[in-house]
Amino acid sequence: MAKTNGRQRKTAAWDPLKDSSTDRKVAEGVPKTPQSLSPSYRLAYADDDFLCREELRPVRLQLELLKTEMMLSERGIRSTVVIFGGARIPAPGADAWAAKNEVQRKNLMAASVYYEEARKFARLCAEQAALHEHREYVVVTGGGPGVMEAGNRGAAEVDAPSIGLNIVLPHEQAPNAFVTPELSFNFHYFAIRKMHFLMRAKAITIFPGGFGTMDELFESLTLIQTKRMAPIPLILFGAEFWHRIIDFQALADFGTIAPEDMDLLSFVETADEAWSIIAKHYGL
Repeated sequence: MAKTNGRQRKTAAWDPLKDSSTDRKVAEGVPKTPQSLSPSYRLAYADDDFLCREELRPVRLQLELLKTEMMLSERGIRSTVVIFGGARIPAPGADAWAAKNEVQRKNLMAASVYYEEARKFARLCAEQAALHEHREYVVVTGGGPGVMEAGNRGAAEVDAPSIGLNIVLPHEQAPNAFVTPELSFNFHYFAIRKMHFLMRAKAITIFPGGFGTMDELFESLTLIQTKRMAPIPLILFGAEFWHRIIDFQALADFGTIAPEDMDLLSFVETADEAWSIIAKHYGL
């Protein structure tokens, strides 16, 4: 085994070819001449400007998929429980920083109950994960504030690791302090980030949120409905919120979804209710 940045990676028993990391260091020590200083002379894999070219998008997509996959595999994480939800929902007693007026402030402050339920739910998941050496049922969130923070916080409170899949945004989405640092990832591509949410998921929980949460909900629903993904528990916290925001029954009544598609959804109010659905599904 060889080490890279403190992590072990598999190597062949005998590899006669020069290691790429070694050559990168050698290249950095080459005398500075007009030729060696030219961008064309940089090693392709060590050239940030080259890697960010438009034509290299397929390579960047692969790298975002591979980096997180390899690091989670090295950690031995086999399954996760996903917590989706709004970045703007505050902890109980905290200020609703995203509110633009008094109505929004009252709504968001009242929604802090979901912060607390996400925190409790994450603790339940983490307790189950501990029975599997934290390789199964590991909590994964978007790594940001609000409900995401609550999920990572609940796991941290019982000394369990948790994953944060962050994304570069102009606001809101800096990693929260409760994500396990070695499991804190950052993405450029929403599509690859969403793949990582679902690739190991044993259950998906969705708390009240905005456009991002809706996107995650409907992508998950579509994959399960079309059988591109196993029929895992898909649990929505806050029936009143969801029935007000989305009239699922109207879709079935109109005929744009099948009546049985309604069975893909479960509505709960508490962490205990959500965990009981997961426990029953997997016979825990």
